[in-house]
Amino acid sequence: MDDISRKREILERCPPGHAGRYVALYNLALGLYQRYEKEHNIDELNEAITLHRDALELRPAENEKGNRSRSLNELAVCLYRRYEKLGAVDDLEETIALGREALALRPPGHPSRYTSLHNLGSSLWTRFKKQAEVCDLEEAIPLFRAALQLRPPGHQWRSSTLHYLILCLSSRYESRGLVEDLEELVTLRRAMLDLCPRGHSDHVAFLHNLACDLRRRYAKTAAISDVEESIELHRAALELRPPGHRDRSSTLDELTLCLSTTYDKLGIVADLEEAIEFGRETLKLLPRGYGESLHNLACNLRKRFVNQTAMQDLEEAIELLHAALELRPIGHPGRSSSLCELAFWLSHRHDEHGAAVALEEAVTLGREALKLCPQGHSNRASSLHNLAQCLADRYREKLAAADLDEAISLEQEALHLFVRGVPDYHLSRRCLAACLQMKFNSRVAMKTSGAASVNSPNVKEVIRNVAFEILKTMPTRLLHTPTGVLCSRDEQISHFMDSQQCKELESLCTTCDRHQQRELIHADISRHFQYVTLSHRWGEGEPSLHDVEDHTIYDMPIEGGFGKVQAFCRVALELDYLWGWSDTCCIDKHSSAEVQETIGSMFAWYRQSALTIVYLSDVPDTGSIGSSEWFRRGWTLQELLAPRTILFYTQNWSLYKNLASPNHKTDTAVLEELERETRIERRFLTGFSPGMDDARSRLQWASLRRTTRPEDIAYSLFGIFNVHLPVMYGESAENALGRLLAEIVSQSGDISVLDWVGEPSPFHSCFPARVASYQILRLPTSQPNAEELCSAINQQPTSFEVLRELRDSLATSYLPHFLGRSLLPSSIANRVLPVHARTPASYASSEVYGFNSLARVPLPRLFNRLLTLPCIAYHVTSVQLKGADPSTPNYMYDIVASGLVPLEITLSTKLEDLTRPQAVLHLVRPWHSKLLGPSANLDAVTDWQILSALGTPFNALLLTELPHNEHKRIVSSTLITAQPMNEASILNSKIRIFNVV
Repeated sequence: MDDISRKREILERCPPGHAGRYVALYNLALGLYQRYEKEHNIDELNEAITLHRDALELRPAENEKGNRSRSLNELAVCLYRRYEKLGAVDDLEETIALGREALALRPPGHPSRYTSLHNLGSSLWTRFKKQAEVCDLEEAIPLFRAALQLRPPGHQWRSSTLHYLILCLSSRYESRGLVEDLEELVTLRRAMLDLCPRGHSDHVAFLHNLACDLRRRYAKTAAISDVEESIELHRAALELRPPGHRDRSSTLDELTLCLSTTYDKLGIVADLEEAIEFGRETLKLLPRGYGESLHNLACNLRKRFVNQTAMQDLEEAIELLHAALELRPIGHPGRSSSLCELAFWLSHRHDEHGAAVALEEAVTLGREALKLCPQGHSNRASSLHNLAQCLADRYREKLAAADLDEAISLEQEALHLFVRGVPDYHLSRRCLAACLQMKFNSRVAMKTSGAASVNSPNVKEVIRNVAFEILKTMPTRLLHTPTGVLCSRDEQISHFMDSQQCKELESLCTTCDRHQQRELIHADISRHFQYVTLSHRWGEGEPSLHDVEDHTIYDMPIEGGFGKVQAFCRVALELDYLWGWSDTCCIDKHSSAEVQETIGSMFAWYRQSALTIVYLSDVPDTGSIGSSEWFRRGWTLQELLAPRTILFYTQNWSLYKNLASPNHKTDTAVLEELERETRIERRFLTGFSPGMDDARSRLQWASLRRTTRPEDIAYSLFGIFNVHLPVMYGESAENALGRLLAEIVSQSGDISVLDWVGEPSPFHSCFPARVASYQILRLPTSQPNAEELCSAINQQPTSFEVLRELRDSLATSYLPHFLGRSLLPSSIANRVLPVHARTPASYASSEVYGFNSLARVPLPRLFNRLLTLPCIAYHVTSVQLKGADPSTPNYMYDIVASGLVPLEITLSTKLEDLTRPQAVLHLVRPWHSKLLGPSANLDAVTDWQILSALGTPFNALLLTELPHNEHKRIVSSTLITAQPMNEASILNSKIRIFNVV
């Protein structure tokens, strides 16, 4: 006899009125429900519901055993299952009513209250999905919150309640957009992720969902850290969704949006390039096309086109947007944005190729987009602006007054809709002003010239537009050297438009076709606005913008900086340059926005200048440039490296050594002096490219330089490294330098910036407090064969260069014994030791990389001041205090580390004061593939290259372990030069990831 039959027999022995009938009804109903869960026989579920109703009639009120609330709960569960099976709304309504009654019978403190809270919340959530009544969400959310409090961490059903609460909050956020809901969602998703660690079947889904909510929170709060964390999470999810995974495309799509956002916010070009790459991969995974992905890729191509003007981007974007429009038919909410985007690209195709058809199509699309954006639509302002620009372009082409009038009307409405102060507002304002100027010019021309000058307003407007485009990349204010007047950008353009040169240019243009006109205009205006920059050492009485505005510099006193600017303008004029720029009076230093723009653009301005005049006020006519303080100031480093043409002038404004060369950077004698004084190689002096290549050398160049404001030493390097970071005057010098170094590591993974000796920064233990720590490092005299390095040290290369030069002198003594030996992957891989380090989700915590997996070693990354650093680690097994230097607060230690030749280190503080009791110490060799050579192809690296690289002495970092498997660098007073002990230690070298704070 089966269990159900036995329970039926018991019920038959308990007729109505029998004391045991309630229990018999309840048990049989429960048994039928449990069998339904296995076999899904709806008749058994219906019978269970009938039996629960009968049992409930026998318990009209709650008793001490809680029978009524228990029956209410079980009946509600059965009805809910029947609703899921048959979809009868009455069952769902009764489920909710029963759930409310059961909850009322289980007050706070009742042992089963959490079950009633959860079940009622689940039923309300189900009804919300059916009827979309927000009131059901409002009731369900506090129920799930209360249930969650009764299901603390470790409870077996906690994850289920978390799941439902997340669903409810996510739906309410989509309905009402409350930031509070989004904040709670992020917290709950983190808790869910903790319950589903790596290896759990739902881990990757929770990574993805948390990342999506962080991106949504960024849209509300603009906290860039949310997007950065979202990127890290999506990267981790992407590793768990390899090519071929059905959900890979959704992760790629979200990661693309996040990378595009960081480019918009921080201007990191690498993020934009990666976004484009991932966007293309997403489309390959969606063979039938996906309108939003097509549109997003086109938008990212637009961003790159604006900076690089690559024609292949233009053509690819047009093709993508045509495909997107096919997938976004009339009525689709995204159609208007794709129409606007396509109109933009077609307008630029017209600008580049003069294609009238493209311009006509752009106008047509712009009109359609505007129809889809009625009053109150979020895209109406941008649609108005885009159509206005297309009509303005067509006016320049055809001179149809109706086009210009419509463009003005549309731009005026757009300007009214844009929020004052946002970038789109300023762009719309400038475009409206340009249209109004064109209308004014056409009326003046018609009045003064009649029909004979029909073409003149168009040519003049083209000249004005080209001048504006050229001046956009130049300093906003320039000194007019013939008059000594400081001119704004509009004044510069007006000056040219009123000049005889402009009149001659207009005349020449009447004999050319449109393409020749633009070439002629561009060349003529570029020559006219060639400008000279002044590089100098600031002194007393430098003129400010306020001092020279509305005055001519030649009428000012000649004392102090005024006389210097006068002489600069005079010399520039003698050299046939009409415009000059000085960092004293051409910047509004009371405008933080202008200071930020200037610091971000200064390298480009010096690079773009026709000439940089370097005035050495402390060098007499017969003196040497090496004696000048100019070579010891922070800002003048980029003023030396950026310009292509430089002339040095001495105290009395005489050319240095009366050299007749038009460019002192091409004079051999001057270059030799510059190399000797700056310790910068000639190739960098004459052909420097901003960026992060060989970052350590660039920091070394700045290490002996100083600035008046401590934080400026970091800001002065922004242009040299081509980084765009906020300028925050008032922050500490350590923080400014730390932000710069963090950006270098994050973008390039360059570990050479960790090569320094000095005081550590409070920003990060691996960064120095001052850039002076990057001065030439001395090898400890106690290291073996130090005498052989004297000549190399005297030439003062960086310590990484010193270590590379040590290869032959220190490593070849034992390399020949094993370089010829066969190194099969198995002979190496079998030596992997189990190393466990806490790493971000993007790295596997147990990953160890050997010889045959170097290509998989991740680059160093720095996120939220946590440096994930790949290293070859050598465990310190013995530390012995050797002695203290009584003349300086130095302590010398003999160190023994597994796999290394015993060595000596010098610390400024006792080691026991820097570490926790029983803390583990490691000497580590930071790893980057460039250690195998500047352009090593990791797929073609030979055993000899690897062994040769690993066999060299290296600059070691001393790390101490902190709680949570984090580490901190202990800074030594001198360079720590470590050497692998023997062949076995090299073959056993493994790379692991350290989290360093």
